[in-house]
Amino acid sequence: MKLDSLRDVLNECVRDLYNAETQLVKALPRMAKAAASPELKEAFTLHLEETKRQVERLDRVCEQLGVKAKGKTCQAMKGLIEEGAEIIAEDGSPAAKDAALIGAAQKIEHYEIAGYGTARTFAATVGEEEVAALLQETLDEEGATDEKLSALAAELNEEAADEEGEEEEEVVAAPAKKSAAKGKKK
Repeated sequence: MKLDSLRDVLNECVRDLYNAETQLVKALPRMAKAAASPELKEAFTLHLEETKRQVERLDRVCEQLGVKAKGKTCQAMKGLIEEGAEIIAEDGSPAAKDAALIGAAQKIEHYEIAGYGTARTFAATVGEEEVAALLQETLDEEGATDEKLSALAAELNEEAADEEGEEEEEVVAAPAKKSAAKGKKK
C-alpha cells in the first residue's frame, strides 16, 4: 500500500496492530505454560482473554475505517515473540526464567503501547474520533497490563535474587568444607 496520506498511515498502523495481537493470541498460551509462578501463569492467561477482546475491537476499527485487517505481518511482534520462545527453550531456575519471561512480556507491552498511542493520535488527527476512542481503550488496557507486570516482576525478581544468593552461599561453603576436611587428614 502506498502511504499518500495520514489516513493511509493510520490504516497501516491498524493492520500492523491487528497482526501483532493475533500473533500474541497464539504466543500467550505458550508463555503461560512456561511460567513457573502461579501468579505469572494467571497474568498471562488473563491477558490472553483481554488480547482476544482487543482483536475484536480492532475488527470494529478496521470495519469503521474500511480496512482489510489481514494480510500484513508485524515483523516487530514476530521478533519479540521469538525472543520469548528463546527464553522458554532455555534451561535455568524457574524464578530466573519467570523474570526473563516478564521482561519479554514487558517488551511486548511497550511495543503495543507505542503502536496504540501512535494510531490513536493519527485517528484523532484525521477526525476518526470513534476509532480514536476504541484505540485509547486498548491503550489503557495495555498500560494497566504493563503496571501489573511491573508489580509482579518486583515480587518474582526478589525470588530469583534470593535463589541466586543461596547458590552463591553453596559455592562459597563448598571450598570451606574441603579445606576443613584437608586439615583433619594431617
